Amino acid sequence: MKVQYPIFSSLFLLFLTILFSCKTANTPLHEATPTASLEAAYAQFKEPSITHRRFKHADLQPLIEKHAGAFQITKLGQSVEGRSISSLDWGTGDTKVMLWSQMHGNESTATMALFDLFNFLEASGDEYDELRSLLHRSLDLKFIPMINPDGAEEFKRRNAIDIDLNRDAISLISPEAILLKNARDDFEPEFGFNLHDQQTYYNASGTPKQATISVLAPAYNYATDVNEVRTRAMQTIVGMNKVLQEVIPGHVGKYNDAFEPRAFGDNITKWGTSTILIESGGYPNDPDKQFIRQLNFMIILNALEQIATQSYTQYAISEYFAIPDNDLQLVDLLIHEVQVPVNGKFFPVDLGIRRRENSAGESYSVSASVDDLGDLQVYFGLEEFDASGLKYAEGKVYETGFDSVDSIGETRAIELLREGYLAVNVKNGAKGDLHNLPILVLNSTESFSSGWKTGESTNFFLEKDGVRKYAVVNGYLIDLENPKDQEFKQRVY
Repeated sequence: MKVQYPIFSSLFLLFLTILFSCKTANTPLHEATPTASLEAAYAQFKEPSITHRRFKHADLQPLIEKHAGAFQITKLGQSVEGRSISSLDWGTGDTKVMLWSQMHGNESTATMALFDLFNFLEASGDEYDELRSLLHRSLDLKFIPMINPDGAEEFKRRNAIDIDLNRDAISLISPEAILLKNARDDFEPEFGFNLHDQQTYYNASGTPKQATISVLAPAYNYATDVNEVRTRAMQTIVGMNKVLQEVIPGHVGKYNDAFEPRAFGDNITKWGTSTILIESGGYPNDPDKQFIRQLNFMIILNALEQIATQSYTQYAISEYFAIPDNDLQLVDLLIHEVQVPVNGKFFPVDLGIRRRENSAGESYSVSASVDDLGDLQVYFGLEEFDASGLKYAEGKVYETGFDSVDSIGETRAIELLREGYLAVNVKNGAKGDLHNLPILVLNSTESFSSGWKTGESTNFFLEKDGVRKYAVVNGYLIDLENPKDQEFKQRVY
């Protein structure tokens, strides 16, 4: 006689159902383009006419027109100072995606990547045709590069009214903000990409690694609730992060999602668009962010593929929250235990030095100062130096002037540093001119600013027993016995 086990059978069937469901949830819905293929695509389609991050509105107009055959180009309006702002549309699919960049004029990394992406989308007859076809039939893409052309002209954050466009989503004071709001309302995208740059001092929390790319699915209310709109953005970010961890492991951070009621990202999420914020930070030996440009290209293309196939649905939002938070504990140079003088006595302190950029046409200089001092064990230095046993010492200006910067040379500059001179005068040099010498260059002055306290310019020597061992020139550490190759970004003072 056959015995029936109805309870056991029911439980077994339930177990199989759960098991199958779990396997289905963890099974990729679409096999994404491999990271190596994304890297190869960037190398092939990188826009060669953009070689640095300080390009202007006029530099982009021929590139926009170059794509008129493959993209629908629309002039959306103009900036405060009358510069045109255009959109480029591509694709015939049902899922609408809008991408906008350079809302802040000096945040240009993603703009470069968009023009690389335009080259990729327009091409044909290669191994990427299947991916292009997928994107074209699945997505309706709207790109708006350089929302703030007036700010880009001076490579500054704000627009010509001195308004931060990312705090003008509600009042809509600026024409550029009105333009962006109208574009979103008319297009009604399901997904949006808010593309920015962040300062290079962000690190992945608890680590010394720069947050080369930071991400965020912006909140739509003060409670930072997670609805379906935010969930889609979070899931897509998880897929992007998987690509990044293959290329720059540990260099990804997540922004705090505190609600900002004036910001475009927060409000565009509130208006129903799954918004993905990408912030480009810093990476070692990449001052013009050309490697970070490549990363933007790769993760944007990956995200578009996820959206086209809905493969983002395979990811859990817990993976999004597992991405390390952004922290702000990096300095350019961290000097440990240097002895500084106060009233004839010496005290051991850590010095945290940051070098700030100053725009100078298509290039830039830096000016360094002490950001913090004391016990800096919670900080990380992009360069760290143990100065135990070394004392702070001031330097002098060389008595004899030079005809020009070119008449000094790096070798002579190092010799002067060894002799105790931190600065030289030049007779024929305009104030603000750039140079790359490891010494301060002064124009018609006999003094320079220096110190070790917070806010003071960092120009001094580190001595042991009265012998100069190291120089700190405008925040750059120089070993006087064995100077290394360094790229100095300085100006004539």
